[in-house]
Amino acid sequence: MNAKFTEISAAADYIGPGAIEVPLYQTEILDLVRRRGVFGQRIKQVPATGHPSRFFEETAIPSPAASAGFVDPRNIVAPLVQPTRVEHSVPLKALVAQINYNLFDLELGKQQSQFAYLQAKDLTDTVDGVLRTHDIALWNGTDTSLTSPTTAQYFGAAGQIAAGGNTTTIGTSQSIVDGLKTTVAEMLANTSFGVLPTAIYANPVLLDLIDREMKAEYNVVLNTKPIEGGLTVKTLSTQAGDIPLIPEWTLPYTGTPGSGSAVLPAYIVTEDLIEYHWLGEPNPRVFQLGLPGSLASQYAVVKFGAVVVKGANYAHYQVLVDR
Repeated sequence: MNAKFTEISAAADYIGPGAIEVPLYQTEILDLVRRRGVFGQRIKQVPATGHPSRFFEETAIPSPAASAGFVDPRNIVAPLVQPTRVEHSVPLKALVAQINYNLFDLELGKQQSQFAYLQAKDLTDTVDGVLRTHDIALWNGTDTSLTSPTTAQYFGAAGQIAAGGNTTTIGTSQSIVDGLKTTVAEMLANTSFGVLPTAIYANPVLLDLIDREMKAEYNVVLNTKPIEGGLTVKTLSTQAGDIPLIPEWTLPYTGTPGSGSAVLPAYIVTEDLIEYHWLGEPNPRVFQLGLPGSLASQYAVVKFGAVVVKGANYAHYQVLVDR
């Protein structure tokens, strides 16, 4: 085998009289990588009852029909009534990631002392990566059923709301604001369920279109309001009060807005009825694995749980905006 040597000039930035300049780096790494979404930090976190996690929903109170409930006061015959309750379940899913640290690289980094914090940062980033995947799947998970799972991912909230059947479309020539306000009013007018939506989630691009519409049509700037999660957002005045318009980058849209063929979804939701059922702990857990023959340090990040949208067919709405 022929040994090959590299001259220092190949590694040095400059070699000259009285000077050899070698590459040095700032010890802080620029990191503005997108991590968490808003939705996952605002919905309820509840312990799962098992696998699957189960709950009951009451769909009607024990109320007699008008024809049977009103009777002759001198000939009282009471109609038999009973509440209507339905059993539901949500299968738990597993989200896992692993990071390995090579012993040689760890020792080298320690001896150089340039990026001393890097091991901790990479482990934290791995946890954040799991949470980022989790947040994206909360809306967009590819499963299509809570009773018969079809994929290993969550059944996303967007899919559950769409499957509930509450979907409306705002055409290219129609007002986005009017369409959202009308939809909220229709939800409140439900005679079977006491619905009170609490938020509208949409991609920031759609929220910008709403801002532009309000300015162009009414010369109005929407009010702002601080919400849970450390955000200050615009609000939309509706029959349910001032509802926050929450920008959610995890919600995708298709096409180019303004082309006439773009579809931008918004979700009017009752956040108290959207739950994440967790197993073990609500946050990802980090496990250090046994040391293999390669002497690499191995860490696994694990999260068990699933999202469920309760009342998907009446307490939430999908609004598709064509632009």
